[in-house]
Amino acid sequence: MAPADAPLRDLLEALTKRIVEHPDEVSVEQFEEGDGTVVLELAVGDDDYGRVIGRGGRTASALRTVVKAAAVREKKRVLVDIVD
Repeated sequence: MAPADAPLRDLLEALTKRIVEHPDEVSVEQFEEGDGTVVLELAVGDDDYGRVIGRGGRTASALRTVVKAAAVREKKRVLVDIVD
């Protein structure tokens, strides 16, 4: 993980911790693909997946939008995956 990408991971983690009931179970793994795209894999406690995804996927979409907007400022491409 490159130090310059840490703010994106930290942003996603901080936003998610404010949404869920069990913030201590939030984890974000970061990888970089060959083309330079930063992949953030978000995992939360079993009881919190519904909160993170939201009704109709709206919360997940909003999280992705905020992180992508921050990535644009750093001239990065980012994908946010919510994993089981």
